[in-house]
Amino acid sequence: MLFGLSFALASALATNAAFLFKQRGAVTAAPVSGRHPLRSAADLFRSRWWTIGWLVALGAWLLHVSALSLAPLSVVQAVLSGGLVFLAVIAERFFGFQLGRRQWTGLAITAGGLAALGLTSGHSGNGPSSSLAALISVESAVFALGALIVVISVRVDCSRRNEGMALAFAAGALFGVSDIAIKYLTHSALGGVLAVLNPWLLAAIAASVVSFYASARSLQIGPGLEVITLTSVAANTVAITGGIIVFHDSIGSGPAQIVARLVAFLLVITGAALMPAPTRARHLAPAR
Repeated sequence: MLFGLSFALASALATNAAFLFKQRGAVTAAPVSGRHPLRSAADLFRSRWWTIGWLVALGAWLLHVSALSLAPLSVVQAVLSGGLVFLAVIAERFFGFQLGRRQWTGLAITAGGLAALGLTSGHSGNGPSSSLAALISVESAVFALGALIVVISVRVDCSRRNEGMALAFAAGALFGVSDIAIKYLTHSALGGVLAVLNPWLLAAIAASVVSFYASARSLQIGPGLEVITLTSVAANTVAITGGIIVFHDSIGSGPAQIVARLVAFLLVITGAALMPAPTRARHLAPAR
């Protein structure tokens, strides 16, 4: 458990740094178009900052997979959602964003939730287990919802901000789908390499591809920190829910521990929700 939490913490730091690098690169790249996915991807990777962010994100993903193989999904995602602390500090000190009192209050609440989560963490005595029926239900429902939001945001005429926020939510939900599928694959890996070659590998890949483009476009047209925060909150909420429903992650061994852990999860989510207050970048027009 301790190693899993350490990997999750390192992944949280790298993930949020990667988001900020990618946001800086995305706003200078050509607009992402669903009709030209290969050209859009090539345009993004021509941006030095996007490429750096993507490489950092790849390292964060490897740390994330390691964390998922060693710790319950809901606990890993709670730690990742606490990574918004890193997001705020890095964004303000190195990327020209300025946070207000509300954002820093959100950081304090998130930190308190993480501390409570760490103090109440326990071990599951039943070993890894999962429900295939619950996995199919959760994956199908969230994937359909995320894809529907992407289609609606593109088809419906709305402001760039609203479109960016909708795409951010959809990308986050699909990242959560991918996380659930990856966690299932880490269980399958115990049966050998061939056991990993199943439909959930395709589900993880499909969710990752769609979320790649949705996230890139949201970073181009939406308000930077709000988009990143909403993506993170959506991904972690979906994954935490999946951990409890699909993998039967324990929420405590007694009434007191259950209440404490539920409060900790709520604090993490509440702190994250406080982050998207009006945030202003000191440099409004990034240079190409």
